[in-house]
Amino acid sequence: MTARTKAKSKSKSVAARTRGGSPEQVISRLASLAAKAVQEITAQKNPSVSIPVRTLANVTYDPKKSIIELGDQRQSRALFNVGQARKFMQTFLIASACKDLLDARKTTSIRDLYYITKHTIGDTRQNTFEEQEESDPIIEDLEVTIDSLREEMNLFASNRGAMVGDLTLVDSGDTIDLRRMGSGGWSVPSIVEDHVVQFGKCEAEMILLVEKDAVWRRLNEDKFWKKYKAILLHGQGMASRGVRRLLYRMVNELKLPLYVLVDNDPWGFYIYSVVKQGSINLAYESVRMAVPSARFVGLSSFDAEKYALPSNVSIRLDETDERRAKQMLAYPWFERKEWQRELQHMMKLGVKLELEALSSKGISFISEEYLPRKLRNKEWLA
Repeated sequence: MTARTKAKSKSKSVAARTRGGSPEQVISRLASLAAKAVQEITAQKNPSVSIPVRTLANVTYDPKKSIIELGDQRQSRALFNVGQARKFMQTFLIASACKDLLDARKTTSIRDLYYITKHTIGDTRQNTFEEQEESDPIIEDLEVTIDSLREEMNLFASNRGAMVGDLTLVDSGDTIDLRRMGSGGWSVPSIVEDHVVQFGKCEAEMILLVEKDAVWRRLNEDKFWKKYKAILLHGQGMASRGVRRLLYRMVNELKLPLYVLVDNDPWGFYIYSVVKQGSINLAYESVRMAVPSARFVGLSSFDAEKYALPSNVSIRLDETDERRAKQMLAYPWFERKEWQRELQHMMKLGVKLELEALSSKGISFISEEYLPRKLRNKEWLA
């Protein structure tokens, strides 16, 4: 099974997944995981955990839903297996710590969880974890095993991204008017579920996600969001889980269209695709993060000529860029002729453009001419 496989059906294990849940439901799932292991030990069996495989080989693209989904391949992680015992132990350490957090109604960072669960085992020189790079994948394994986001297990990452616009919301009981957030905006938290963030008065007619903080600041300073009745976010590069989950909620709950503004390079295009179709790494949660209706408003490979940008603002594609572009041409979610044309034209020109290249036409060209024209003339890719 490859990423190019178009999903025709799902196994019962995949179809029956119960996404998300209340703290009580997540606690119950964690407890059930432990109860199963105890039951197997009591029965003198080798305790194991069945974990869905999170690799490209187990990812499918559903063209009807326009999202990337996880397949039904699973791997077993057993205690009495030399190659699996360490990860088995780590899985239950993380699960136990998460249950403690939920029982106490407390949250902590994934960094802090690493320190909470790290210790030397008995009189040995072996540690439960050596680096955070070991614990983070275990958290992701646990997420997909019990069908709950890490945020629902009360784990958060550092805030990434900011937002302003025609919207009032409530964050942990505090009312936030996004129209009055100054130059920095409201910092998007990692946990944005509806028990933490609720939406209030909304006068916006669209959402604009910008890849870069500097470009977002230009649009905010020029009050683009006020003039065009928008909610304006940035994701500091690849949009964080909190930003993606918030986008999903706003699109579905506030019924607003989403536009994405990124660099004209393979990495910018990939940022857009992750927002739209989901990511391979988080394929199991695309259904709660991906926004298939998202529209790409630039930068396009054709914009340099269309807007007469000077040649000295372009950057030559390097080998990594070219290799990435070729990979993307083969992805089923880039099979549409418009995207094939876009990527092929970039490779033909052999150059890429950053959003800041538009400043060569004037410091506020992006907010006063470029985006208004794109939106007015519906010059976007879907």
